[in-house]
Amino acid sequence: MAAQQAKARSSVIPMAIVAILFFVLGFATWLNGSLMPYLKQMLQLTPLQASLVLFSFYIAVTFTALPSAWLIRKVGYKNGMALGMAIMMLAGLLYIPAAQTQTFALFLLAQLVIGTGQTLLQTAVNPYVVKIGPEETAAVRISIMGILNKTAGVVAPMVFTALMANSFIAGPDTALTSVQIDEMAAGLVLPYLGLAAFLGLLALAVKFSPLPELAKESNDSSGSRGQLKAALARPGLVLGVLALFVYVAVEVIAGDTIGLFALSLGVERYTVMTSYTMACMVLGYVLGILLIPRLLSQQAALAVSAVLGLTLTLAIVLGDTSSYAIANTILVPFGGTALPDTLLFIAVLGLANAIVWPAVWPLALSGLGALTSIGSALLIMGIAGGAFGPLFWGLASGTGLGQQGAYVVMLPCYLFILFYAVKGHKLTSWK
Repeated sequence: MAAQQAKARSSVIPMAIVAILFFVLGFATWLNGSLMPYLKQMLQLTPLQASLVLFSFYIAVTFTALPSAWLIRKVGYKNGMALGMAIMMLAGLLYIPAAQTQTFALFLLAQLVIGTGQTLLQTAVNPYVVKIGPEETAAVRISIMGILNKTAGVVAPMVFTALMANSFIAGPDTALTSVQIDEMAAGLVLPYLGLAAFLGLLALAVKFSPLPELAKESNDSSGSRGQLKAALARPGLVLGVLALFVYVAVEVIAGDTIGLFALSLGVERYTVMTSYTMACMVLGYVLGILLIPRLLSQQAALAVSAVLGLTLTLAIVLGDTSSYAIANTILVPFGGTALPDTLLFIAVLGLANAIVWPAVWPLALSGLGALTSIGSALLIMGIAGGAFGPLFWGLASGTGLGQQGAYVVMLPCYLFILFYAVKGHKLTSWK
């Protein structure tokens, strides 16, 4: 008993550090939901061009996840975290010349670099959630970290909006003068300089912190190839990777395009809209902790999430953008903002999406045994869906569907998640 209490005490500081890092990960990720519509208005971008802001951030996962794992095997988890923060700091500095020159390509490069640093940090920090404390309470720690990550998603747009309060130009169709564009660009310099300074200090703090180093894994390339082949022979895992791919696609669409859509509808503080989606995701996490498995199995929760996602998607696509009935009922009487119903439907997608990630992981890894580590690496690759979901939404927005009708691209995603919940996770053979 005394040994267990000592171990619990010894893990308090490392857990606090890891909690801060998860908050930072969420802050950097969901800041995109504010930055994208802001750049759209400042640089007069099309919806497709604006979607490249997200594409360049999330595509980093596609080609840096495996190199990140290799680097961590070389330098260790603690140094990997510090390096990830340092790369994110450099990205923060890149936003400054991007803003000063108003060069879209430089913004995209900064997004790519911060996505690379975020991938390295995430690859290094996630194992700590499991290894830093007792194994039997790992699920609780995962849920807490998830809530911290999404809470950062609520805070980030609010902080961005507060810092940019004097730089907004009202109206989606406002023809900006060169002076107004310069003011909007100048407003980005100090916030990103501050972000870079904070990330640099945090990198140093992590480097010299009392975080214990996890044991390094062996790097047997021939064994890894054999494991990869064996893992790809498991339908439940492969379909789980695809389920996470489409899930992250709809999660990012709901969280990061809501600001663009709000801008098109004339909502003045469009950069804060991501907070609504993230607040619904936090609520979903809390409900998941309370209901699973007491009242709902993981499979049932996943199916309910998919059905709710399908229903809300249809409500968004077919809804009346001039209706404020929901806001007038549940927000305005309590001092909230009057928002179109369709925007609130997008926000509630956060509730539908919250359970998907924690539900798919155990279903996809079930029965993998020695293949669990490589299965986890493949599942992480599913984050790349965040690059393509908004891109397809942007492409669809340029057609006759418009921005509202473009949300129809989420329907096949939720249908696949429903298939995985009902049948896909049960498949044991491709035959």
